Amino acid sequence: MALDLVIAAILLALAGSALAWLAPRKSLAGQRLATALTVLSMLSGLAGAGLGLAGEVAALAGRSAAGSGTLSPFPWQAVGDSLVGLDALSAFFLVPVFLVGGLGSIYGLGYRPRTKYPGSSRRIETFWGLLMAGMALLVIARHALAFLLGWEAMALSAFFLMGAEDARPETRRASLVYLIATHVGTLTLFATFALWRRVTGSFALFPIAAGSLGAGAMTAIFLLALLGFGLKAGLMPLHFWLPGAHANAASQV
Repeated sequence: MALDLVIAAILLALAGSALAWLAPRKSLAGQRLATALTVLSMLSGLAGAGLGLAGEVAALAGRSAAGSGTLSPFPWQAVGDSLVGLDALSAFFLVPVFLVGGLGSIYGLGYRPRTKYPGSSRRIETFWGLLMAGMALLVIARHALAFLLGWEAMALSAFFLMGAEDARPETRRASLVYLIATHVGTLTLFATFALWRRVTGSFALFPIAAGSLGAGAMTAIFLLALLGFGLKAGLMPLHFWLPGAHANAASQV
């Protein structure tokens, strides 16, 4: 039930993106409908995350035999036999994804109405829902290919959101620097998961037995992951893209 609500939230976020793109550029009604779908996505996602956290607490307290560690196949053959799942850690991170995503969409109604900013508002609303969906998929992925699909949806959406006001040269420059940085991180994660597949025999993202990896393999995976995730997180000294991005993106972005 909890995972179903999260999957429904992802689909609602994607529906909001599609509606935002299809609505006329200056349609305030289209903007409001897209925002309404994003808010529904927020409510569904928060409900799923809340049930996941509550189920985990109940299991730990001995009141329930099953926690929130549920799994489901990812319904797209292009990413192999991928799985998605919900546990306490996933549920914890889904809360800010959906809460900030829904509230930011509401804020955009007053901050960037379509009647005043038809071009940039339409772009922000379109990629806003894709960003939410990508981040949500990212934290429920239990397979490297599903993880990378969510990662790339998040990365590209952030690029288009950051460069929404692309008439300004400084905005274009900041968004391109971000795009380069995030895809260097993506290539590093490709290497991380390729090495993971080599030493574990699978792209599945599950715990492995202690001592089953050699020190060299563990060190290589750690360093590759540190670089890939560190670039995306703006971890010092990999934060060179961050000041320009924050200075030039729209407020809710």
